[in-house]
Amino acid sequence: MKRFFWLLFGLGAGAAVGVGATRWARRQAQKVAPATLAREAKGGLLDLSKLVAESIEEGKRAMADAEQQARDTLDEPEPSAPAGRGPAAPRG
Repeated sequence: MKRFFWLLFGLGAGAAVGVGATRWARRQAQKVAPATLAREAKGGLLDLSKLVAESIEEGKRAMADAEQQARDTLDEPEPSAPAGRGPAAPRG
């Protein structure tokens, strides 16, 4: 009876380990599947493009702040139209 118990115990433990190893191997294979890698790369590129866009916006804000500080320092009014456009200023 003891031998039969240990035989069944060994078969059960072996089956459980086998099922667990098979599931683990299947998950690992899915992680490195081309579709999964492509999806992760796409997500990484989207995150990178978002960071670049935010950096550009922050740079524009910093340049506008620096320009405003320079104008305040020089007491010059902000131009209402880009240079070369609009009515010419009278010379006096």
